[in-house]
Amino acid sequence: MFLKLPATFIIALWVWLSLMPESRADICLHAESVDELHISNTGEQASCALLLSEQGSTNRNQSNKIKPSTLPYMKVVARVAEKTALDPALLHAVIQVESGHNTQALSRRGAQGLMQLMPATAKEMGVVDAHDPEQNILAGARYFHRLQQQFKGDIALALAAYNAGPGAVSRYHNRIPPYAETQAYVPKVLQAYQSISSTY
Repeated sequence: MFLKLPATFIIALWVWLSLMPESRADICLHAESVDELHISNTGEQASCALLLSEQGSTNRNQSNKIKPSTLPYMKVVARVAEKTALDPALLHAVIQVESGHNTQALSRRGAQGLMQLMPATAKEMGVVDAHDPEQNILAGARYFHRLQQQFKGDIALALAAYNAGPGAVSRYHNRIPPYAETQAYVPKVLQAYQSISSTY
């Protein structure tokens, strides 16, 4: 069976199923269109980004369960989370997906550090050294908090905006843009977030 459902509904369903003690069947999530994620009861498709199974939820691109006790910068993230009223588990998830907790990470487009700040964003947020963990995480968290407010607390849309830019989300009428990177990024961060939250 293969269904096409709105992305917001799929993400909410996925989070709900991930929090349940057991899953009754395999469910595969696909991100393939402007405003839709696809859900099916088989994980054989190559485009399956996230598999919810009887053994629990697994990300095809991130199979290892993340435990906060193994993550770097715990104290920094805790301080920043308190300052910005964000969940520290969410910050860890963004950092994990963005940079793998590598302070020297540099993308092809010039994004820098743990939360992969673009130079213009880093400058706007008053960052002097984008590779300094405290400055980078604080700036990234403040920027993400702003995006959450802009998109009325919708974490999925804030994540999409963090990845693709708020203009892109707005252009697609407050839906996850049809960019393969962004549509893979959102469930990947949410999966990391759920995994970290469950052991926090």
